[in-house]
Amino acid sequence: MLTTEKTIADQVRTDFPILNQKIHGKPLIYFDSAASSQKPTFVLDKLRHYYEHDHANVHRGIHTLSNRATEAYEGARDKVAEFINARFREEIVYTRNASEAINLVAYTWGLQNLKEGDEIILSMMEHHSNIVPWQMIAQKTGAILKYVGLTEEETFNFEEYKSLLSDQTKLVSIVHVSNMLGNINPVEDIIKLAHEKGAKVLIDACQSTPHLPINVQEMDCDWLVASGHKMCATTGIGFLYGKKEILEEMPPFLGGGEMIEEVFLDHSIYGELPHKFEAGTPAIGEAVALGAAVDYLTNIGMNKIHQYEEQLTAYLYEKLAKIENLKIYGIKPTKEGKGRSSLTSFNVKNIHGNDLATMLDQEGIAIRSGHHCTQPIHRYFNISGSARASLYFYNTFAEIDRFIEVLQETIDFFTTMIE
Repeated sequence: MLTTEKTIADQVRTDFPILNQKIHGKPLIYFDSAASSQKPTFVLDKLRHYYEHDHANVHRGIHTLSNRATEAYEGARDKVAEFINARFREEIVYTRNASEAINLVAYTWGLQNLKEGDEIILSMMEHHSNIVPWQMIAQKTGAILKYVGLTEEETFNFEEYKSLLSDQTKLVSIVHVSNMLGNINPVEDIIKLAHEKGAKVLIDACQSTPHLPINVQEMDCDWLVASGHKMCATTGIGFLYGKKEILEEMPPFLGGGEMIEEVFLDHSIYGELPHKFEAGTPAIGEAVALGAAVDYLTNIGMNKIHQYEEQLTAYLYEKLAKIENLKIYGIKPTKEGKGRSSLTSFNVKNIHGNDLATMLDQEGIAIRSGHHCTQPIHRYFNISGSARASLYFYNTFAEIDRFIEVLQETIDFFTTMIE
């Protein structure tokens, strides 16, 4: 793609030291950000500064280091709350990851509120983390799981969703952006219809929070979960957003230190939000890194990131679509790249995704292959797995060109061997 305009990627590439290396003697092209994003120096420096200057345990100490650590830890919570436009800072609960956040809701709200015959609506495209916990809760409570399928265009079947909603629907738990299809689901409409039936809604925003502006008040979801490591922060930190009035009614998830107000031999009085859900010494450094990542993304601007990634999406899709015998999964984006996120799963006839990924790695290109923790949707397509190229704002059009060139060469090589 020829352009004289300086892109976001041109401006930020030097912020990510890991990208400036060679793999097997070739410049690294990292197309696996849907699995985990890379980290800018800004975040790494904040994390290092915390451990070198401010580290102590939070909330309990009177001394200076404890106060600094607490300020950094709770300050990061304020940043996350502002980032997704939560009403109150207490609506942000730190978790190890999004999977733990979903389990928190399942084992607190779910066990307390679901009973035999109640219905939970999921979709066929969900990540395992948004399926398995609800299967476990259904087994314990007698609740019934229902799944929304796909349209012929491989999008969320909204008409089927409307037909599944009933007076027995108590929970709808849906992914915002599919990590296999790349589709951006109409979550506002999904939430509105669920609320009309009196059901609660949880949104898995792991693949949207790093890429799209998120406004939980406009969305009106009851809960939203995300993982820090997909949005330029470290591993080991994620968060649960929940409406304050709902979180207040939910019992604690884990017991121990930090989550209590007072402990007696025969009972305990639990702490206020959000601390009643954060038992034990938390991931303080990781929370600091999450706050730094939010600062970094905010400084760039989520609207700018989204607009640039729409261009990348359209360009990547157009290039892949021209390759013979290559099947792309999910909705076709508009010419402007709208309708899907900057990840694309695909398969090439008679060539396994693992073989493609292995050969591409020899050329320094990192893509994902496998079932991407979405086995049900792969079974729907009657495939065991797929290859996936997932981009972030630090990727370039030139990298896409190189990826397409090497992918075509790899396909030609395997095709010749098959013949």
